[in-house]
Amino acid sequence: MHIRTMHVTPVAMSDPPLLNAAGLHAPYALRVIVELVTDDGISGVGEVPGGAAVVADLEALRPLVEGRDPFALNALDMALAHHYAQWDGRRRARAYAALEVACLDICGKACGRPVADLLGGIVRERVDFSAYLFFKYAGAGGELGFATDPAAAGWAAARQQAALDPAGIVAQAQAMCHAFGFRSIKLKAGILEPAIEVGAILALREAFGPNIPLRIDPNAVWSVETAITWGKRLEGVLEYYEDPTRSQEAMAAVARAVAIPLATNMCTTSFDDLPGSVRHGSEQIILSDHHFWGGLRASVELARFCRTFGRGLSMHSNSHLGISLAAMTHLAAAVPNLTFACDTHYPWQSEDVIAGGRWQFDEGAIVVPPAPGLGVELDREALARLHANYLACGLTERNDEIEMQKVQPGWKFVPVRY
Repeated sequence: MHIRTMHVTPVAMSDPPLLNAAGLHAPYALRVIVELVTDDGISGVGEVPGGAAVVADLEALRPLVEGRDPFALNALDMALAHHYAQWDGRRRARAYAALEVACLDICGKACGRPVADLLGGIVRERVDFSAYLFFKYAGAGGELGFATDPAAAGWAAARQQAALDPAGIVAQAQAMCHAFGFRSIKLKAGILEPAIEVGAILALREAFGPNIPLRIDPNAVWSVETAITWGKRLEGVLEYYEDPTRSQEAMAAVARAVAIPLATNMCTTSFDDLPGSVRHGSEQIILSDHHFWGGLRASVELARFCRTFGRGLSMHSNSHLGISLAAMTHLAAAVPNLTFACDTHYPWQSEDVIAGGRWQFDEGAIVVPPAPGLGVELDREALARLHANYLACGLTERNDEIEMQKVQPGWKFVPVRY
């Protein structure tokens, strides 16, 4: 069996105006869908954060992919490293991850086994995810932009509403948890004054009680002093404190001063960063992301590091479609020590490219699909529609700073804001 054809399709899906430390989400989020088809007609799919540069990178790899045995993943990884040594590690990891997931989807279908079985076997049949809250402007993204649909109800209405204060965040959380059954909550911070953001966490604690784990992620724009000051206020409140400040050294200083586990997907983001993580003691929990750590098998290796060096393991998310959610679910299902509920942006999206409709959460969890491979197939019409969105929307990369400047002229990202 060999890969006969590679299809690379950039897509754009509606994305609400969510705020973060880098600025504002555009009305569309970009992804790239990779489909590999073998000479005996088996199709495998992968998904990766998108844009024109990602498409160009994947197209450059076409000669290394077509004609290759999809089981020969080590050879593909080595060939990519040899031929594209000038690419930085993140760039290679991102491109390889999309291809690896598609190959594993093929391998699972060829063997009649779920991808999780190819990663060592299923240790949990249900994978818990966390409600992911954002301060946001009113609007639902896509063609609606900043407009709202007055006929919307339930989570569809809450997804459109502005949330710029603690009360708005509590209302958002209540609607999301009611709709999806989430049993833990994360707040994206680093946008408003820390007092407002910490106030939102305290309001969530009051609204949801002590049995719902809470997390806050200031995206590393707080100074060490600010992170310590507000961290002490949140002792006994947070499950973990994600990237309150920048760099392993700064995170270690906060960790020494605050009695909350620190988590990261910003200061320890590659295997090259792991020696520093151990040396500084910069975090207690690493947020994996197979898109950026180099695929599913590399993420299993990361889990072994975490087990050896006493790190907890959780999972990072970005705006994504159902292929990535399937890959995340299989990975979490196969990693014994990935014990925290995973992040997901999926409730914020309303479209997908998978056949049969969007994934359904069951009390905040995704049940591992028993079908071979990832358990998903492409909806060709939906893929064509989101590809048309990409061609029409004019976006070729994610740039939250430019989008924020449309609302606040002159706004600039700064590494330390508070």
